[in-house]
Amino acid sequence: MGVLNMCCMKFKPLTAFFSRYKLEFVCSFFLSVLLLSFAGQASATSKEDNLKRAVVKIYANTAAPDYFTPWRLLNSRQSSGSGSVIANNRILTNAHVVADARYLQVTKHGDARKYLAKVLFVAHETDLAIITVEDEHFFEGIKPLSFGSLPKLLEEVSVYGYPFGGNTLSVTKGIMSRVEHQKYAHGNQYFLAGQVDAAINPGNSGGPVIIKNKIVGVVMQSRAGGRAENLGYFVPPSVIKHVLDDARDGSYEGFSDMGLRLQTLESPAIKAVYGLKPEESGALVVAVFDGASAFAYLQKDDVIMSIDGYDLADNLTVKISKDLRTSYKYVTDQYSIGEDVSVVVSRHGVKQTIVLPLKSYERHYNLVQRERFDTVPRYYVYGGVVFVPLNMNLIKRWGHDWVNKAPIDFLQMRQEWSTPEKLEVVVALKVLAGDVNLGFHDWKNWVVASVNDEPILDFRHFCEMLEQNSHEFVSFKDDNGFQLVMNHENALSSEEDILSLYQVPNKHSVGLFSDP
Repeated sequence: MGVLNMCCMKFKPLTAFFSRYKLEFVCSFFLSVLLLSFAGQASATSKEDNLKRAVVKIYANTAAPDYFTPWRLLNSRQSSGSGSVIANNRILTNAHVVADARYLQVTKHGDARKYLAKVLFVAHETDLAIITVEDEHFFEGIKPLSFGSLPKLLEEVSVYGYPFGGNTLSVTKGIMSRVEHQKYAHGNQYFLAGQVDAAINPGNSGGPVIIKNKIVGVVMQSRAGGRAENLGYFVPPSVIKHVLDDARDGSYEGFSDMGLRLQTLESPAIKAVYGLKPEESGALVVAVFDGASAFAYLQKDDVIMSIDGYDLADNLTVKISKDLRTSYKYVTDQYSIGEDVSVVVSRHGVKQTIVLPLKSYERHYNLVQRERFDTVPRYYVYGGVVFVPLNMNLIKRWGHDWVNKAPIDFLQMRQEWSTPEKLEVVVALKVLAGDVNLGFHDWKNWVVASVNDEPILDFRHFCEMLEQNSHEFVSFKDDNGFQLVMNHENALSSEEDILSLYQVPNKHSVGLFSDP
């Protein structure tokens, strides 16, 4: 025992030394962990603060053209949207936020000042736009946001923006519930879209969908009312990238389009008629438009079996990942204008591979032209009759319920395709009453098919026929044989009085004959 006590006493200073060292080590370790924790929190807070600064509110004063009176503008209205700061002092937002804008302002989080802004680039079909603030001081202290990948199904996302009901930044959370092609409400075109169940309200438009401080989408529209609640849609990264690449030279080219119409082959009978085996799949070509990408390469009654290696299902979809299937259009959307895409077709039962040089979407695929923004409406006044081309801008002038209120003839023509002989529809919109047009004062929304029995190709051709007319009388006819007739000399001599009486600034829209 004595020896043991002596040993303990002999090593006691050493034990105390290690105990003290251990305590200091433990304290140092926990202090380091604490500091790292604080640093991590500070870093996270810093990133969150920058994210908030990079999400801006956009104020727009818009005045759209009045397509019922095409030389005038509708009353100005004020609206707001959201946007996010990206590289090179640019702000990414929705096209519908800035469409027909006459005056734009932007504010940033925590700053009451409104800065003057301008539009740099617009892609209406994908509802995306790029704007900037002229005062470069606006971007001081803001780190531009970068882009991430398309969220996975059921992955949590955050939606940033400035919805109505307040001026401060709002953040809502939800999950990515679906990915598929949807009709973009603004441009009325089909593109890939993500669906989230986060609350999205007016004013959120153009704001970013965020994961880990990166943009993974741009909010574009919500589905309210009916049986759908808290459903919102966003433009996915692949579409955003395409638009940003397109914007590099400042000239809008848009997305490629094969220029054809397809029919499903889900019926075993129709599949057999076109030489496909029961286990084979594809889509039937029912129309190829003149001058389009597929023109002179594909034919009516061809069966497209694959595009760029993607097998085309009988319901016009392709499989783009293990558990995701969407419209075949996804494949060509990945290409730029001028690039080639390979297509495997079955023609009269014989398979062959055809390479198509892709072109942009052409406006002449349908007789009724799609809705356009930031453009001057075309019109031509002859003998007091206001003539215009038929387009969706005019049809939608009947209001939100245009499907039920617009003239039935106009609505039916939305389903008709253009041909090389007929690219556009001309409408006698209304009559500015005068002696020259006596007997036709109540005519309106009347579709004109020919001038002096010459069929109308498009609106410009129609106007040129009137400008170059040498006949004593001009006869306008519809497809049913009804006609509106005027004395040409009287129509020209009454022009100045009618324009002055009804305060029409010009006989025709600016640039009507100079535009391509």
